[in-house]
Amino acid sequence: MSHHQNNNIPVSEVYWSLVAKADKKFSKIRDLPYYERNRYDTYFYKVFKVYTQLWKFQQENRQKLVDAGLKRWEIGDIASRIGQLYFGQYMRTSDRSYLSESYIFYDAVLTREYFKDELFQDLNLANKQLRFLARFLTVCLVLNRREMVYKLVNQLKLLVDECKRNFQETDFKEWKLVVQEIVKFLKADTAFMNIRPLRYSLVLDLHPDSLPYVVDAKRKLRLRDAILCSYHPNEVKFSELTLDTFRMLQCLEWEPSGSFQQSSGSGTNIGQNGAPVPSRINYPQDITDPTLPANSRKAVLYRPSITHFIAVLATICEELPPDGVLLIYISALGSGIHSISPPSHTGTRMGNTSTSPSCPPCYNQPPSSDRSKGDFSSSHTGSLHIGTRGNGGLSGIYPCDFIPFTRRPLFMVIDSDISKPFKATNKWSRKRRANCNAPISKLLSYYTRCFRLF
Repeated sequence: MSHHQNNNIPVSEVYWSLVAKADKKFSKIRDLPYYERNRYDTYFYKVFKVYTQLWKFQQENRQKLVDAGLKRWEIGDIASRIGQLYFGQYMRTSDRSYLSESYIFYDAVLTREYFKDELFQDLNLANKQLRFLARFLTVCLVLNRREMVYKLVNQLKLLVDECKRNFQETDFKEWKLVVQEIVKFLKADTAFMNIRPLRYSLVLDLHPDSLPYVVDAKRKLRLRDAILCSYHPNEVKFSELTLDTFRMLQCLEWEPSGSFQQSSGSGTNIGQNGAPVPSRINYPQDITDPTLPANSRKAVLYRPSITHFIAVLATICEELPPDGVLLIYISALGSGIHSISPPSHTGTRMGNTSTSPSCPPCYNQPPSSDRSKGDFSSSHTGSLHIGTRGNGGLSGIYPCDFIPFTRRPLFMVIDSDISKPFKATNKWSRKRRANCNAPISKLLSYYTRCFRLF
């Protein structure tokens, strides 16, 4: 580094130049999408390299920097951002080690109370602490460390109340809503607290090699990626993690089979829900489990537009490994299932196909010869709404929207009151892809029998 080459440069100047460099790179990666994983890997490693240098430099020169005016909250801000970087990379890769490292940094900020000094004299500092607690809550929820979750919720409530008293000219309405969200979220999820984990557990479930699969399959497929999406009016959520997507995310994670389900030698219990260790020993060993297989990568979408959803789907299909299966989970209300009538003259003409403006061309009524053969057993259809109903078809996902992506193995879970149109009702044939007359679910049910999830 340059400060090793020229010792005349003050330590504080070197430090602040590193801070400026880290801030610049952090601002570039903070809002990058989670779903284009391979494209942004290099961005992560570049920004993480800078923060590693910054963190190491402030550790080696802590006293000099403090004498030069460095404050504790500034150290905590660096640690908090490193935790944020780790969590963002976990969301892109589903690599549990990143989630573990995020927890370690956030826990260090909490335990050492970096933001405590001058907290109620500086509104900006108070907001930093509030945002830190909210981010740490998300990490603990995903890690299933519920005792720490409840501890953070209590701290968040107290902090919001204190901020309202000390900054009376500021409206903390948004933070009050955040508190209400997490309380409602935990209340709705309490029923799952004392039962077996949602995650696949090596202790409680069959070993992956013992799971049933098709012996004579041409290739062995494995669950590599998942898209999790939900949209309901007034749905239970915390931040951008809804209760439905949270539970599905948990189902697609491996449950640690080591120290999380055993008692430590010091007498501190580490339960199945991953309670934090008061004695604070060996956090990496307690959180990580090297015996676990890799998690499938997950893209959690919060109320996406239709175009955004399809863009994510197309990108993940493009990145899907040759032996991979993509799981698509959608939890949403549906439009009213309606009978399909022949296209009217009020529709929009596209080439030789006339369609009704309320539904896509793939729902044109098939020839009577097909219906007589039982290839179109139902004259009803519907769509899943992942947006406000006022947008009509612009916010609806139809079964035919997935047809271009059936060139890759898909496994779909439709959690809706109108999942029936997505079921297998037709005989699949290649020549009908252009007309979109055949639902894809029969093909999907075939893939269901032909791959092992893990």
